[in-house]
Amino acid sequence: MIHQYKLNGYNIVMDVCSGAVHSVDDIAYDAIELYESTPKDELCALLSQKYGVSEDEINECYEQIEELRQSGQLFTPDKYENMAPELKKRTSGVIKALCLHVSHACNLVCAYCFAGQGRYHGKSALMSFETGKRALDFLIENSGTRKNLEVDFFGGEPLLNFDVVKRLVEYARSVEKEHNKNFRFTLTTNGMLIDDEVIDFCNREMSNVVLSLDGRKEIHDRYRVDAKGNGSYDVIVPKFQKLVAARGGKSYYMRGTFTHANPDFLSDIKEMLDLGFTELSMEPVVCAPDSPDALTEEDKPVVFEQYEELAKLLIQRRREGRPFTFYHYMINLEGGPCIYKRISGCGSGTEYMAVTPAGDLYPCHQFVGEEKFRLGDIWNGVDNKEIQDEFEACNVYAREECRSCWARLYCSGGCAANAYHATGSVKGVYKYGCELFKKRIECAVMAEVERLDNDDSDS
Repeated sequence: MIHQYKLNGYNIVMDVCSGAVHSVDDIAYDAIELYESTPKDELCALLSQKYGVSEDEINECYEQIEELRQSGQLFTPDKYENMAPELKKRTSGVIKALCLHVSHACNLVCAYCFAGQGRYHGKSALMSFETGKRALDFLIENSGTRKNLEVDFFGGEPLLNFDVVKRLVEYARSVEKEHNKNFRFTLTTNGMLIDDEVIDFCNREMSNVVLSLDGRKEIHDRYRVDAKGNGSYDVIVPKFQKLVAARGGKSYYMRGTFTHANPDFLSDIKEMLDLGFTELSMEPVVCAPDSPDALTEEDKPVVFEQYEELAKLLIQRRREGRPFTFYHYMINLEGGPCIYKRISGCGSGTEYMAVTPAGDLYPCHQFVGEEKFRLGDIWNGVDNKEIQDEFEACNVYAREECRSCWARLYCSGGCAANAYHATGSVKGVYKYGCELFKKRIECAVMAEVERLDNDDSDS
């Protein structure tokens, strides 16, 4: 299976199952498109007439396509579908990451918050040190021989429980060598409580920090407000700038959300860049279709254009020596994720789980508070095997629509939570999100092709 598209002056051909990507001229682009459906002689005559070149020249192009097919770089058959269930079973029972909900409370009341202003359909709560300690022990006990373990301090707003966060990190560091483990910590924060102590701690202990900023002041302050309705932009931006400067501009992500109010989100990206932030992520809102914040079909062409213009901006700034990173455009055409990751996805409910302040286990942070998806708890482990088996069976081939999709080995079947909230099934397909994802991949691949092409020109 192949996928072809034209973008920013490039003719790109993606071979789905080998991962090979080709940047070709117009003749080769058309020849590849016709290759499987048109006899060779007819193809050569057709393109010879269209481009005003000899049939011998078209024939030479045809032979090059044939060589690529034989070498497994074009029209490669899918050999992974039967492997998918077996690959996922290999890691069954091994947990590598926890999302620790140290706070089910928040000092902001963001309108689009999937977590119900941080309370996850329940009451405000803070995780105790004892519960967090047991969660870390649970992770160690269920991580098998895996050495590197990941823990994300999440909320609500985790800095509302900063003392417990500090104590949990101290505890983890005290036992990791004993168990031959290495903890990698992440903190996700809205920034309101950042101070010098938080900055020093994060720079010492956090492998990554995720900072919530929606871009333009008027957009950010429209949604990210305190209990009195005051916007948070002027409070958090100086704090974020100080934290990022102290981290040397590395190992953080500025994470924004765009909604129906700002499908022209490139303006928000530019605002972040102007503020000095270069590690960026901008996520489409996921909410009820009848919400005034929900992206609409009318927004889609605008969003697609924004993704294209964003890729061009990334290329332009890279050429100018002012590069930035956009999370969804991070793609490695010369390596990339292993086939297990491409087939299995994030591992929610199996390799990755969320822990509530009370110690309950859920497949991921987006399922917390939905009782149907409670897996068990950190003291007794997983007892809801039926739900866990459902997540274990989730792979890119478990969704009928994904089997024939050219992007399947890039998205790995998409987000189970988004699928569930859009369709009522973790094996459903959130179609709007799929379309945005495919557009992002096309733009990301084009930008990477340009980089490699430019590197070759310079060498």
